[in-house]
Amino acid sequence: MKAAVVESFDHAPRYGEFHEPVAQAGDVIVYVHASAVSQLVRAQAAGKHYTSGKPPFVPGVDGVGRLSNGQRVYFAFPRPPNGAMAERVAVSTANILPLPDDVDDVTAAAIANPGMSSWAALTERTMLRRGESVLINGASGASGRLAIQIAKYLGAARVVATARNPGSEADLLALGADVFVPLSLPPAALTDRFRHEFTLGVDVVLDYLWGASAESLLSAVTGHGTGNAARRVRFVNIGSMGGAVIPLEAASLRSSGLELCGSGLGSLSNAALIRAIGGVMQAVRSAKLRIAVEAVPLSSVKQVWATRTAARIVLQV
Repeated sequence: MKAAVVESFDHAPRYGEFHEPVAQAGDVIVYVHASAVSQLVRAQAAGKHYTSGKPPFVPGVDGVGRLSNGQRVYFAFPRPPNGAMAERVAVSTANILPLPDDVDDVTAAAIANPGMSSWAALTERTMLRRGESVLINGASGASGRLAIQIAKYLGAARVVATARNPGSEADLLALGADVFVPLSLPPAALTDRFRHEFTLGVDVVLDYLWGASAESLLSAVTGHGTGNAARRVRFVNIGSMGGAVIPLEAASLRSSGLELCGSGLGSLSNAALIRAIGGVMQAVRSAKLRIAVEAVPLSSVKQVWATRTAARIVLQV
């Protein structure tokens, strides 16, 4: 069958032949229609993610397709080494969801992973309550833009969005953010600005960046202890586009209401991730979730693999 094939971590996947998936007990074969090129998939294919397999393999953690009975489904975690970017995959029945009729294949494939990142963090890791405030660090990417919309849909009363590009402010405010913080501020000024936002009230931080901006956020939380119970701040890391390692002062934990955790593969069960994606799919129309998409044929995988665009690239089989 035809598939995108990772033969080496040093090269983009190529379009070619790969062996058929082998279904095990509890699996079904899914005939793939579409699969998105996400940061996670790129990292896995480059050997830079903790879930990377060993070449040769087919990349792709999820997608949209049909079962042999014609039912249209979303699927995740296909049986390795046959990832989602192929004509067919074997998937556990626990990792498939029927798709709403009003969500098309390309939109479903594009929105599942980035939408899940904030939905799972807000519903499974931080248990967002209606009326709380959310700060989204790194809101200009596909995941961050959806996070703004999803936080408001799930009841956030106030959303603070940050981005490295000040030019994204108007777009992020139009998506529902109430406040914009440019990460281009000098470090001390950025920490002061974050401290101001915490003073006004931030209950949940969704951090897509880590690195220097996360350092400023954590520094801004420190020192708010007054002898009374400090305001609880649930800080959940989702990505590390700004850097993989930061120093963390012990005082950040002792002198504040900071609760630090992560959200992603391993910190949540597959069942929880699938549940979160189900929530996103059901909310696409009711919440009017928006994501920019560029659909291309699977055969173009090598040409588009390194493309950096605001739109989510979806490979159509």
